[in-house]
Amino acid sequence: MMYALIVERKLRAIFAALNRGEFEAMLAGLAPDFEYRFEGDSPIGGLRSSRDTMAAWWQRLYRLFPGLQFEVQAVDVLGPPWNTRIHVRLEFRVPHADGGPYRNVVMQQMRMRWGRITHIHTLEDTLRCSRFLAWRAAQGETEAAAPPITDRAWPEAGPFMAAG
Repeated sequence: MMYALIVERKLRAIFAALNRGEFEAMLAGLAPDFEYRFEGDSPIGGLRSSRDTMAAWWQRLYRLFPGLQFEVQAVDVLGPPWNTRIHVRLEFRVPHADGGPYRNVVMQQMRMRWGRITHIHTLEDTLRCSRFLAWRAAQGETEAAAPPITDRAWPEAGPFMAAG
């Protein structure tokens, strides 16, 4: 029980840093061999496994979603330090002048081993994300239509697996 509370507090501190535009604490918490998968055929989708690629991804995320804020709504921490599973429900918000803020629900599943994250899988409403990015592209933000930043082949080949 105490271990779960410590992990949750650290996780909330990392999201507080992310809300300030500081992603370095998140990168520092990654294991040497990690995988970060963000679902969706969008500039923020993809599969990453290096700190350099993750840093480039965070920089893009902050450019595409100016003023980005995460509200941690629920955290579940399960398992021992050598095999910890973390489930997080977040609200992802971006303030903007036209029509009110962008909001999306985000679910993350993480695995941690001895205090270092080995796997993150992020799910959100990809249709809502696509609509926001299309709006940003229409405003002249060319990166809103860019291919994902990824360092591993993703998604798998198939007729329904990539944007056409």
